[in-house]
Amino acid sequence: MNKYNSKILYTFLLGHLLIWTLIPSLTNKNLPLDTIEALAWGSNLDWGFNKHPPFSAFAVEIFYQIFGSQDWAYYLLSQVFVVIAFFAVYKFSEEIFNNKNLAFLSVLLLEGIYFYNFTTPEFNVNVAQLPFWSLTIYYTWRCIRYDKGIDYVFLGLFAGLGILSKYLFIYLIIGVKLVFLYFLKKGIKFSHYFIAGPITLLILLPHLIWLNENNYITITYGLQRTGGTEGFVDHLIYPLIFLGKQIGLLFPFLLMSFFLLKKIKPKINFKDKKLVFLILTTIAPVFFMLLTSMIMGVKIRTMWMTPFYLTFGTLIIYIFKSQIYLNKIKSFLSIFIILFFFSPFAYAYISVSQIDKRTDYPGKEVSIKVKKYLEQKGIKEINKIIGNEWFAGNLCYHLKPRPKYGCEIIYMNKVQIIAQDSMIEFEVRDLE
Repeated sequence: MNKYNSKILYTFLLGHLLIWTLIPSLTNKNLPLDTIEALAWGSNLDWGFNKHPPFSAFAVEIFYQIFGSQDWAYYLLSQVFVVIAFFAVYKFSEEIFNNKNLAFLSVLLLEGIYFYNFTTPEFNVNVAQLPFWSLTIYYTWRCIRYDKGIDYVFLGLFAGLGILSKYLFIYLIIGVKLVFLYFLKKGIKFSHYFIAGPITLLILLPHLIWLNENNYITITYGLQRTGGTEGFVDHLIYPLIFLGKQIGLLFPFLLMSFFLLKKIKPKINFKDKKLVFLILTTIAPVFFMLLTSMIMGVKIRTMWMTPFYLTFGTLIIYIFKSQIYLNKIKSFLSIFIILFFFSPFAYAYISVSQIDKRTDYPGKEVSIKVKKYLEQKGIKEINKIIGNEWFAGNLCYHLKPRPKYGCEIIYMNKVQIIAQDSMIEFEVRDLE
């Protein structure tokens, strides 16, 4: 890939960022649920929350302090995370192939996976993992290849931030541990084995203290979300459902891959260290998720797999690189362009045509009504809002000055407004 092609890479990344920031900004009336939830947590930052570790709240709070309640800013935040992940995949693939063209194709293939386009406008814990997932893989490879102390520092940093985004990041960490076991005899300096781990633990320490002080509420919530364990059949049905969903969501990706190949004849050599690395960091985390479902009889929700496929393009191209047919590149690009533009078009169409989504909620208008309602009660400044993350979170996001968010209460639509020494409780929907 020459300088011109490098410009194409940056053009693609910029185009992806602009399109997926602009489309939801123009077609959505309100921010999505998970983004509002993270903003609610961000108004009252802590080292953990009832559902997730704290990083997603930290990220949106930084943007809130800069941009305030501008919806487009949080769509931009999400795409910044996606684009960083894409660029890290490119740099990693460049190391694997020593070929910029193949590295670029590894990134383009990701547009065939809807986790990296259609679902990205909703900034949440899944999107928050993306850059750290790809950067952890990249720096794991650099540690193995170059054995430089600074790479272990970055590995520990990004692994820690990834776990602070969502606990499922640990499935990648398992793959990384297997990588180091496999390359144990490669001649890695012994002291380097003790750099990344302590840095990761240092980053996690405040959250671990918070977990202990809060009865491990976040872990309990995660286990409750999995469901299952009703009987032996769950250990069979849920893994099969999981596999079926993964095959379905990867279909466009596999279709794009097909148009790159002159024949489907994989080259697999388990003595190939690059291939082993790719399997341990790409296939192994997915396999362990499947194994979790089989052993525990639990549901694996589709969106949990968001970061797991970031290096699938690299793996597919590596396995079939001798079969890549450059004369078919025009067909591949045609499929790529169709998917690249169809996905935002479909998102915009659904956003405009369906009027009962979370993103159609009149959050700003409701907040204005609540403010007038409270002013009639003699309350002009709100200190804190306690309630469901959606209703109370929207109020915290839209009201000025911004109140802090409190914990969820049992009644879905009810919120408590706390102002100085007074408290008012009411149903939000009564004011919609």
